[in-house]
Amino acid sequence: MSTSILRWVKDLGENDFALAGPKMARLGTLQRIGLAVPDGFAVTAETFRNFLTESHLEMQISAQLDLLTDPNDLVAADNVSNTIRTMIESTPINPSIASVLREAYEELCFRHSEIDMPVAVRSSATGEDAANASFAGQYESYLGVIGGDDVIHSIRKAWSSLFAARAITYRKWQNQHFKDTPMAVGVIRLIHARCAGVAFSAHPVTRKRDRIVVEGSWGWGEAVVQGVVQADHIEMDKDTGRVIEYVNADKKIVSTFDHTERGVIEREMPQRFRNAPCLTDAMLSELWETVRKVEKHYGQPVDLEWVFDRHWTPGQPVSVVQTRPITTMGDETESPAAPKWDPLNYASRYGLGIPQSTKN
Repeated sequence: MSTSILRWVKDLGENDFALAGPKMARLGTLQRIGLAVPDGFAVTAETFRNFLTESHLEMQISAQLDLLTDPNDLVAADNVSNTIRTMIESTPINPSIASVLREAYEELCFRHSEIDMPVAVRSSATGEDAANASFAGQYESYLGVIGGDDVIHSIRKAWSSLFAARAITYRKWQNQHFKDTPMAVGVIRLIHARCAGVAFSAHPVTRKRDRIVVEGSWGWGEAVVQGVVQADHIEMDKDTGRVIEYVNADKKIVSTFDHTERGVIEREMPQRFRNAPCLTDAMLSELWETVRKVEKHYGQPVDLEWVFDRHWTPGQPVSVVQTRPITTMGDETESPAAPKWDPLNYASRYGLGIPQSTKN
């Protein structure tokens, strides 16, 4: 398979941001340092650029963007976005490239001995974690995609999310061209989640670096990062792993797989799960070790998105599906008046990845 079209996770690393975007490149890095990450491949930014050039969409997109003269005009931004996204999503991919993508999906299924394996198709734009601009939460990902044709369609939808209304207006304010942040896309095995969520190697509100903070809920973590479920909140001593606080939430919404819809959806949490803690002591111990290892690698505070497989048993690793260094921590504060943890604020600020029609 042509490495210019796609690159497997195992072959990615920190030097591949321009090739595969930081989201996918960091998965390769985590695998190299011994962590469990989902298998899969990145459709390269070059493939996206070639798609726009070969289909003659680049000039049409530029013409549409020129119509948006006022970034404050949200109605105009929506109209331009809808037009561009329809063009991209309705334009076929070059048959030879489509064949490579279908073959890669089938290879991924075969590696894991699962026919029609559900995958996550995740946006991984090359500039989304730039120091001077953050596109977190503006691009889209799709969870539970099954079959080569649906994977290709979801790749086009992830490409088109580069032109979501928020992203268009944000680039206008930043004086950036869409060519500056081409879209790579990850196609990775969907972990069958028992529970999932986010974790921080420093407190995201107080900025205290002696704590590891975990937010989790049953099912996939999308309800957590979107802020639509009040997740369990756990704080651990970073040095010892001792659980300082476990706030067991009334978890009313769950992200779960719907076989009829062929994807991950959100629905009401089953009653027996609502008030049951989603994380055991053994799970928290595994998360503690994993978060510390990622922070040690990057040499600064990190956040990460984690998933425990539904068949997980003590001694097995937790899967890490995304991570990023936190560059906005600033100084610690000991202020007793520090605001409470707000998952909705986290979702809008970091937006780590969301289900069918999800954000980043």
